[in-house]
Amino acid sequence: MDNKDLVIRATTELLEERDLGAIDRYWAPDYIQHSPVVGDGVEGLRGRIARLGPDFRYERVRAIAEDDLVALHGRYHGLAGRPLVAVNMWRVADGKLTEHWEAMQPEAGPSPSGHTMLDGPTEPSDLDRTAANKARLAELGERFMAGRFDQIGDYYSDPYIQHNPMIRDGLDGLIEGIGTLAERGIPLRIEAVHRVVGEGDFVLVQAEGEFGGRRSVIYDIFRLADNRVAEHWDVVAPMPDPATVPHANGLF
Repeated sequence: MDNKDLVIRATTELLEERDLGAIDRYWAPDYIQHSPVVGDGVEGLRGRIARLGPDFRYERVRAIAEDDLVALHGRYHGLAGRPLVAVNMWRVADGKLTEHWEAMQPEAGPSPSGHTMLDGPTEPSDLDRTAANKARLAELGERFMAGRFDQIGDYYSDPYIQHNPMIRDGLDGLIEGIGTLAERGIPLRIEAVHRVVGEGDFVLVQAEGEFGGRRSVIYDIFRLADNRVAEHWDVVAPMPDPATVPHANGLF
């Protein structure tokens, strides 16, 4: 069983079937937790799952894996007043889940173009293009981080599909959306990229930055086609007060 299948099986048994025994079967004894709401180690995870209410439900929508990292993009029900869209990422070593990161955002939308935060293609394709797509996206990321928006049209498909609930489709919609957010006092700025996971036409970027004047954890998922960004999803969550995080491992 490869790492992707392992994470899907482990999370299906734990989150969807609510089988606490899955922790003993699939999680490493020295499991490291970076979630802002779950205590460290397997006991922190066990306690969190045991406290979930009867309305809890998890829906996995897409999975992206590269080497020892596996990321899931999906939806939680029963954790808040409305569903939460989440990216969860695990590091796998020696057949066990050894480390975990996540961010959750209340589901909003549909977008101005009618898309939800989760719809669209779910299975990676063009698996021979992983390295090229990551390199292409790195070029685009350098431009954004430097505030250089000239010639970014060369990096986007037409049509370009946007799943952010505040931005409409198309490159003009992206530029307009960025400008509108800035005018409303909620600019988005990426300051550091921590991890990048690519599988074929999907590339996930884990980053931190500022959104709306608050330090934020930012996950972007891009789908590339013909060397251009064709589709985008994201999850943006404010960084909590460190005093409220139930471990000392940091969020990254």
